[in-house]
Amino acid sequence: MIYRCLVLDHDDTVSKSTPEIHHPSFVEAMKLLRPDIEPLTLEEFVSCCFSPGFSHLCKDVLEFSEEEQQKQNEIWRSYTKSIVPEFYSGFPELIKRYKELGGIICVVSHSESEQILRDYIVNCNVTPDLIFGWDVEDDKRKPSPYPLLKIMKTFNLEEHEILVLDDLKPGLDMARACNIEFAAAGWSHIIPEIKEYMKNESDYYFETVETFSKFIFSKQLNPSP
Repeated sequence: MIYRCLVLDHDDTVSKSTPEIHHPSFVEAMKLLRPDIEPLTLEEFVSCCFSPGFSHLCKDVLEFSEEEQQKQNEIWRSYTKSIVPEFYSGFPELIKRYKELGGIICVVSHSESEQILRDYIVNCNVTPDLIFGWDVEDDKRKPSPYPLLKIMKTFNLEEHEILVLDDLKPGLDMARACNIEFAAAGWSHIIPEIKEYMKNESDYYFETVETFSKFIFSKQLNPSP
């Protein structure tokens, strides 16, 4: 196999979760914690998650205290526990086929591991081989290289045997820190500036799940000499 392991982001790469879960839960938290600030639109929220990233948004931009971060997390968990986001069309089939070919599926996400596992089981009845979610320590969340280093050690993988798929900059930065190829999930992009940045900076850019799937399986089934 060309890529023995796919490292997948979860939100807006595999699952349609930001419009259904993350943005509305954050708007609810903002109304409680920062009622004097106009809630972020979906586009503004996605832009902030792109850069500086969600953690920096909460800690450095909004300057949430530890107590406020805990409250924001409680509101977010109430959404994640009650709503199972749908996977993008074609992804359940892609994941199952890749696993049948002997591939390794790992997830590196800012969602919690428990919900990621639930979403995989509900949507495609597959258990990822390894999950790194929001529940890991702060310094081990992407864009930290820790998840990729752990994946390589756990499965005895070389850098060239892994492909990272993500829709935003933290995943790109994580891949670059480990000299691992990166593919951008363009099907969720709603902001032209983010789309252009990811197109320019990524090794591969895919507009649809279908084109990504064709790329992956052409590599797996017809490897170059």
